[in-house]
Amino acid sequence: MNKYLKYTLIGILVLGALWAAVFFIKSNSKSAITYETSKPFISNIEKKTVATGKVIPEDEIEIKPQISGIIDKIYLEEGVEVKAGDLIAVIKVVPNEQALNQARGRVRNAELALNNIKIEYNRNKALFDKGVISSQDFNSLQLQFDQAQQELSNAQSDYQIIRRGSAGGSSTANTNIRATVDGTILEIPVEEGDQVIQSNNFNDGTTIATIADLTKMIFEGKVDEGEVGKLQLGTALKISLGAVEGKELDAKLRFIAPKGVEETGAVQFKIEGDVEVNDSIFIRAGYSANASMILEKKDSVMVIPEALLQFDKKTDEPYVEVAVGEQQFERKDVEIGISDGVNVEIVSGLTEEDEVKQWNKTEPIKRGEEEEGEDGEDSEESDE
Repeated sequence: MNKYLKYTLIGILVLGALWAAVFFIKSNSKSAITYETSKPFISNIEKKTVATGKVIPEDEIEIKPQISGIIDKIYLEEGVEVKAGDLIAVIKVVPNEQALNQARGRVRNAELALNNIKIEYNRNKALFDKGVISSQDFNSLQLQFDQAQQELSNAQSDYQIIRRGSAGGSSTANTNIRATVDGTILEIPVEEGDQVIQSNNFNDGTTIATIADLTKMIFEGKVDEGEVGKLQLGTALKISLGAVEGKELDAKLRFIAPKGVEETGAVQFKIEGDVEVNDSIFIRAGYSANASMILEKKDSVMVIPEALLQFDKKTDEPYVEVAVGEQQFERKDVEIGISDGVNVEIVSGLTEEDEVKQWNKTEPIKRGEEEEGEDGEDSEESDE
């Protein structure tokens, strides 16, 4: 009985060893990777760049008051289309007490001067009519009298302007804020009751409204110094708006800044492009946008997928591996041209008949191995 048990155990151990050996060989034997190849082909290639920026009106006009005061009434709202001369708001004049007092004093002084010269004028006129004084003396007195009248008129006009906002007593001219151009009101930064300051030599004045023609838009963006040298005025742009998906606008480059500005360690140059506004798309001022432009273009050149390139670790020069036999490859140095990010131009080093190795191809995972891996993970989870 012991002898029979002994042989049984030996048999079991032999079978277990054989099974372990077969499993080990099977699990560690992997088929050799078979590399695929692809040939160079003729294609058109474009090198593009994208500039980020925004779409804004070509001209924005700021409407400012001609007199200081308080906003009495606002008649229009933002977004309304206006014509030149349309009434936007009305200002109520609040005169400066010091200026008003000075103007009132000037009027009084002019009245006193006129009364005094008038007495002298009337007396000398009677003498002139009798032939007592010469014509030259009377003409000089006549000039003084006329000047005194004019001075009084000027003082009264200045007093009315300070008090009412207009020399004629009507405040229509200065207190009515009207549109100066045709367009759309983009912004009214004031409210009724706000105090405003007139535009003068020392102050830009308070902006009552901003008006722009939304049918004349431009793209304003920035490009890196490494690409600005390849741009030319008149280059076609494709404008994509962040707020309008799936549609592009055509534009032409019209301005490249002669001076760059350093931003986050890189020098950026401002560019502008005239945008062809599409009637089917309503463009609001300030939309964020991207402008795609072609820096360089070549037609009918030999290219390969850029993923096939390898680079020497020491010289950083590009090369590819070309098939010379069944799954046998040799290195070939190549000279490359422009790239569009997918394909790259081959200037020299290859022919259209060469078969280039897809060196970065990975071996697919077999279904059986994948299932074994999943079973192993399940067993580990169950043990935990």
